[in-house]
Amino acid sequence: MASDMEQFVSGASFDLFRKAKDLKKRIIFTLLALIVCRLGTYVPLPGINPSVIAEFLKQNSGGIMGFLDMFSGGAVGRMTMFSLGIVPYISASIIMQLMTSVFPAFEALKKEGEAGRKKIGLYTRYGAIMMAAVQAFGVAAGLEHLSGHSGPAVTIPGWFFRVMTVLTLTGSTMFLVWVGDQITSRGLGNGTSMIIYAGIVANLPSAIVRTFELGRQESFSLVELFCVLVGVILLIYFVVFMERAQRRIPIQYPKRQMAANMPAVAQNTHLPMKLNSAGVIPPIFASSLLLFPATIVTFVNVSEGSWLRHITSFFARDQLPYIICFSALIIFFAFFYTALMFNPQETSDNLRKAGSYIPGIRPGVQTADFIDYMLTRLTVVGAIYLAVVCVLPEFVVLKLSLPFYLGGTSILIVVSVTIDTISQVQSYLMVHQYEGLIKKSKLGKKGGF
Repeated sequence: MASDMEQFVSGASFDLFRKAKDLKKRIIFTLLALIVCRLGTYVPLPGINPSVIAEFLKQNSGGIMGFLDMFSGGAVGRMTMFSLGIVPYISASIIMQLMTSVFPAFEALKKEGEAGRKKIGLYTRYGAIMMAAVQAFGVAAGLEHLSGHSGPAVTIPGWFFRVMTVLTLTGSTMFLVWVGDQITSRGLGNGTSMIIYAGIVANLPSAIVRTFELGRQESFSLVELFCVLVGVILLIYFVVFMERAQRRIPIQYPKRQMAANMPAVAQNTHLPMKLNSAGVIPPIFASSLLLFPATIVTFVNVSEGSWLRHITSFFARDQLPYIICFSALIIFFAFFYTALMFNPQETSDNLRKAGSYIPGIRPGVQTADFIDYMLTRLTVVGAIYLAVVCVLPEFVVLKLSLPFYLGGTSILIVVSVTIDTISQVQSYLMVHQYEGLIKKSKLGKKGGF
């Protein structure tokens, strides 16, 4: 009986998905947009030697170059027009969110509604252009000082190469920003997250193949390979469980009269608070900050006995100071970004304006303090969870020389974006189901009852 019921429900869901034309259009549009983004990662920058770039990335795959290559979907390793990816826009967005909390003018824009959000989005794009231009100039200058066994990385260095590189990389970044906006409005999921997600997923098969190849070459035993596979599965299950975990604070609305002959009924709902409100931003910022000195040493000819080389070797990925600082920065950015994204006082004011309240808590200051208390407790657990997920796999990746794509950060991003996309698909199916029921009911017909 249970199996028959499951077959009926699955068949109904499949039939509903088959009839949801709008959802199918969104899925097709998202796939086509991501294909365009992937094609751009194979168009190389003009005037460079790809073999030198590949040699350089192979030697520095454990540093920030490997980290950026992961987020760009392999574009950094090939030094293509999408090498910067969408990282400048992410950095500009976070800076703008910080400014809305610090400067009253930007905070006022945030409260203006849709018009204010459009202005903030416009300023964010201007900031992304400036950050992309600065990073592109740094890439061009670094490439001119780079050389390998086959010669220099740039065939014809000079200001023409620098200007052309800045225009190409900056324009490509803003094109990715536009594609991300189109995915958000006309496709599925958040466009920025989907672009990063596509880059990581596209390289996962090759990372898995390299892992099995290392096992075949006896770089590590079959027992270690089996433990890695089991560990990845358990890590995915753990991330799914923690990303879906939330604390539901009960909210009660005042009694309302639904009809003339019916008694007043109080409406109860809840305020959902995720365990991990910061998402994947803390490990991204922590990794970028710690690996920045290694990038400077890699691109610039620094002497062996300089203080910068000592700092770089001291904070290498396989050293205990790196692990401690990485964990501390993840925890710090988790609290920092959560404080930017969630304002307990604003939430308390919104509840008070709606006439709702938390049972047992006075509206106003006590409500804000209670929400802040619950948010702090959740953030403590969420920050520790992020540190554990991102740090523990580092030991395995470094010990067994596994690809960067099998690290905790990449798995965290893939699982988080997958959960959000599936939730959005279920929402579209639910809306389509309600629309179908309304059309079939008498309320959907002309003439009323």
